[in-house]
Amino acid sequence: MVEQFESIIYALIKPNGKEKAFSIFDPTGQFDEGHTDNAGIAQALNAAFLIALAGNRHPESGRAKRFLIRMADSPEWADIAGFYINGISLVYGEIESVSRHDTNFADRLKNLSNWMLNKENLNNIEETAEKIWSVFFPEANGIHANKKERIEALRTKRTVTITELNTTPITDPARQILFTSNVLLTIPPALKSLDELPLSNHLKEKLLEITHEPQLYWYDHPIQIGVEQEKNEVLYGLRGLEAAFESERDRGNMSPDAKATCVLSVSSTHRGLHNLVKKYLEEEFARSRSLKNIDVYVFTEANTQQIIDEVLAPAAAYYLQHENANELLSVFGVDGEYGRHYTFLKAITAFWSIFIQPEIKATFKIDLDQVFPQKELVKQTGASAFEHFKTPLWGAHGMDSNKQPIELGMIAGALVNERDISKSLFTSDVPFPDYLSSPDEYIFFSMLPQALSTEAEMMMRYTVNGRLDGKRKCLQRIHVTGGTNGILVDSLRRHRPFTPSFIGRAEDQAYILSVLSTPGTRLVYLHKDGLIMRHDKEAFAQEAIQSAYAARLVGDYIRILYFSAYARELTGDVAKLKDTIDPFTGCFISSIPTTVVYLRFGLKAASLFDTGKVEQGLEFIKTGARRIINAIDFVKGENSMLKRYYEKECLSWNLYYDTLSAIEDALINGDGFALELRKKAENIINQCSIHTSFNNPFIKTFKK
Repeated sequence: MVEQFESIIYALIKPNGKEKAFSIFDPTGQFDEGHTDNAGIAQALNAAFLIALAGNRHPESGRAKRFLIRMADSPEWADIAGFYINGISLVYGEIESVSRHDTNFADRLKNLSNWMLNKENLNNIEETAEKIWSVFFPEANGIHANKKERIEALRTKRTVTITELNTTPITDPARQILFTSNVLLTIPPALKSLDELPLSNHLKEKLLEITHEPQLYWYDHPIQIGVEQEKNEVLYGLRGLEAAFESERDRGNMSPDAKATCVLSVSSTHRGLHNLVKKYLEEEFARSRSLKNIDVYVFTEANTQQIIDEVLAPAAAYYLQHENANELLSVFGVDGEYGRHYTFLKAITAFWSIFIQPEIKATFKIDLDQVFPQKELVKQTGASAFEHFKTPLWGAHGMDSNKQPIELGMIAGALVNERDISKSLFTSDVPFPDYLSSPDEYIFFSMLPQALSTEAEMMMRYTVNGRLDGKRKCLQRIHVTGGTNGILVDSLRRHRPFTPSFIGRAEDQAYILSVLSTPGTRLVYLHKDGLIMRHDKEAFAQEAIQSAYAARLVGDYIRILYFSAYARELTGDVAKLKDTIDPFTGCFISSIPTTVVYLRFGLKAASLFDTGKVEQGLEFIKTGARRIINAIDFVKGENSMLKRYYEKECLSWNLYYDTLSAIEDALINGDGFALELRKKAENIINQCSIHTSFNNPFIKTFKK
């Protein structure tokens, strides 16, 4: 099967020569062994990898392999050359293994090889793309030619027949919903002098030290410390929330003296920022106008550790006889990959409802580059954001399209891009792409199933006389976004969903995976039509988005490795799970994840160099190779690190919720130890209040 695979790769990258032939990319021109600059060497190594994968059919194959081996002895380039050499072995081994165990895959591989041998076939670009996808990315097959049919089929698959509405729905969102979001922080851009930043001398001195640290985590568009206030995402998001709540007050949905509560977790890219981020945010809030409709609480890793040490671990020991619970409970925190803070922002709601506000019935997460467009919501949907939350469908029970019982304990809305809202709220933020724009999209084209899922799930509107009326029948959601989703506290505590802390991309979609294969009534998302937030990231965060471009791409590749391995840990029937979550969420669960990742990586790097993005290409290869090597190590083996992390975190979250239940029972009974724990919890939460920070003498001075 390796020979057939090599023939496919050769057909995809073969030299064009004088005769024009089908080729998604010809790396021959980038394979120059004479380069002495870093970008040129990286480009040559990447080209050599692609050529070597094509086997002896490619005229430069032997020279490419010798170059990779020679560079593996170079002190500076050994790791990257080794990454590519190891990749060839891993890809060949994976293709052989999957072909032996999956006859359907073997047949598709053989058919593609035969198709690529016929030059006349290759004149049909669209059909050739479909053939290539059949091996590497079958989730895209047939979407282009059958959009309407596929949209309708997916809606039918997601249909829920309601058996019981929630008899106690949300009635006062400001009082009953804990709003949450995450703040992602990184160091200032390298080109900006620290002296220019509007920060205290203390922060500048600390930042100078931190800029020399290695980066630990990569986020899509983190806030660069010192950025202008109008480009600061946390200030932008909270001002948008403030305005939305003011409009709710005007509509009579908030009493004159009411305030909504917003909890912010703070995650940072460098270790040294851990103890600095709270001070930075205090300075930024001190320079900004106050928020009269929101009480804001900011949680750093230090705060969550204090909760563990002073409240949760002592309670686990006292009520559950679980000694040394600190290590297991350390899953409750905010620093690290996306999955860690995402689960925290859900889990903190159970803690909050027991210790701080018993009236809290749900949580709803927003992203700080999103706002509720209240004027358009009322005009086009007939309801404001708060009025959408009051639906009795949130918390209803029903039967899915397979006649299996489900609980709509979670809720999901949709997004509209800021540039599109003038057309309609119901303008998909991920439109169907015209066609392929980059060579790597022949291997993996997630935008296509993403557009299908967005249109079918997120853009669905319930109609009075339609099949989906939003009363007797509605949609469940699989595809959700990082913001614009929530969960009822009761459902959270009973089902205990979580995103593993090693998940660094699509933490929102990983969250539901933890409960999809559980027996009995499944917890799912309600699609609330019309609950739409405006996505403004392109309006003010372009600099941060661009600076994180390479990191985001690599994170997307690691997502394939992690989701594919995670699915195998969740269930023995991966095919069934994948069928449930296809086309978009499921497309990251691949039968050949290593092959797909290496091919995507090689082709994307080549295209960056080809389009003149030389420095970006160099950064992409140097950081990407290291991160992908670590990810492959993390998922390999029967007893992989991923497996061990997942199993431990299952125990950890069960301990967390068991501990909270024990404390709640003890509080009801007036237990003295529980009452002391509540005092400690209240004290910690008060320390997290951003308003409390205004009592800091330095902040008062800084405000002047």
